[in-house]
Amino acid sequence: MRTTARLAATLGLAAAAVCGPLTGASVAAQDATPTSLYAPSALVLTVGHGESAAAATPARAVTLTCAPTASGTHPAAALACAELRGAGGDLDALSSRDDVQCTRQYAPVVVTVDGVWQGKRVSYERTFANECVKNSYGTSVFEF
Repeated sequence: MRTTARLAATLGLAAAAVCGPLTGASVAAQDATPTSLYAPSALVLTVGHGESAAAATPARAVTLTCAPTASGTHPAAALACAELRGAGGDLDALSSRDDVQCTRQYAPVVVTVDGVWQGKRVSYERTFANECVKNSYGTSVFEF
């Protein structure tokens, strides 16, 4: 009789362990409401040496989150977010600064940006002639 009680207790605990998380997941799924009034804006930016992202190995990568506040591993997250907001999230709209003088050395640098900007999927790739030209675009988005 003791063996039967022990077996029943073991089976009951096993069933609770297996089925308990399943019921919790369904309850959590029902309560899945947005926790923020802001559309997500989270990007991963990479830079590598080469003519295309397919041929280049990323040398550096940073994260940039702009909503609800600026954060991430980008060294100037607040400035980069402000610059992107000013361009409406259009990375092609970032123009080069006139006060930067770069050499004509060809050492291609490719930048990729992947993620979400104000709830919309972003996938961007651009090749610059060299590191100086890359840094001359915008104020801080590509400077990492």
